[in-house]
Amino acid sequence: MVFDNSQIQLNERAETLLQLLIRRYIDQGEPVGSRTLSREPGLGLSPATIRNVMSDLEELGLIRSPHTSAGRVPTQLGYRIFVDTMMKVKPLNNEAIEEISGGFARAHDPNELIELASELVSQITHFAGIVMLPGDQSARFRQIEFLHLSDDRILAILVTQDGRVQNRVLFVGRTYSPSELVEAANFFNAQYSGRPLSEVRHVLLHDMQSDSHRMNQIMRHAVDMAQSLFEDDEANSVVVSGETNLLGVPDFVELEKLREIFDTFKTKQDLLELLDKSMNARGVSIFIGEESGYNALTDCSVVTAPYLDQGRCVGVLGVVGPTRMAYDEVIPVVDITARFLGNALSSLH
Repeated sequence: MVFDNSQIQLNERAETLLQLLIRRYIDQGEPVGSRTLSREPGLGLSPATIRNVMSDLEELGLIRSPHTSAGRVPTQLGYRIFVDTMMKVKPLNNEAIEEISGGFARAHDPNELIELASELVSQITHFAGIVMLPGDQSARFRQIEFLHLSDDRILAILVTQDGRVQNRVLFVGRTYSPSELVEAANFFNAQYSGRPLSEVRHVLLHDMQSDSHRMNQIMRHAVDMAQSLFEDDEANSVVVSGETNLLGVPDFVELEKLREIFDTFKTKQDLLELLDKSMNARGVSIFIGEESGYNALTDCSVVTAPYLDQGRCVGVLGVVGPTRMAYDEVIPVVDITARFLGNALSSLH
């Protein structure tokens, strides 16, 4: 659900009060009353005047009363108006910038960089960090290796030409000898090295559906073992860090709501789809509450930014937190971390 704020026109007094209310609520987490706002330095409005303006803001759907208290809190539409028209993003302080740049300096391969980016945005914002792995539509296969673990388990090690390494334990229906594993890997590398992973998946699917009798034994072994490795696995397409930070957020006191959010982190499908929406965005995208389109995230805001590799958008980085977040502080963290991640990935080539 996307809120339409194009028809809402606020006068200067209403804008000032809405902005003050939202900032105070973000900072303190308590409903804000007219008497509290009247004590703002330089405002010069009586509690009665403020109550009238707050009544107008409530009719517009920008604030609401959470209970019988006289205080008000922002609605998701109120947050949207605030973010789009009132908020000024704060520059990131030098300490945070050094933490981000220093962190990336310690990583030496794409997998480390992705995990580190997720951890960094989580640590700095104190929310959950999420990073969509670089899309493999253009990633090319370099080599594969099969290692014996037990009678029914094999470790498959997949390496792409950009240096990414994927390890997965494969459960197989029979025991393979070391020589069979080497022959299968050699066959696979000779057949597919240099080809896009998406093409390898397509060929594998075709081979699995073909007549087994037409395939020689080595090819059959290679296809059987690589089948599950090359299956699309959405759960491995998003890295999540710091989700336990949300346990300390007062906004998520309801256990059922927390359970829904953590289920989303576990399955990752909704996160992947949401991040995919941001792939072609220019700069930072902000999904407030129901704007995400997913029930589990109706009380959350998601701030995302795409990251580049050699000038090409390959993934998205973001933060998941409550709608009551300091957007002006979170946005630069996400934006700058995405830029540093892109630079670090490009430097590996």
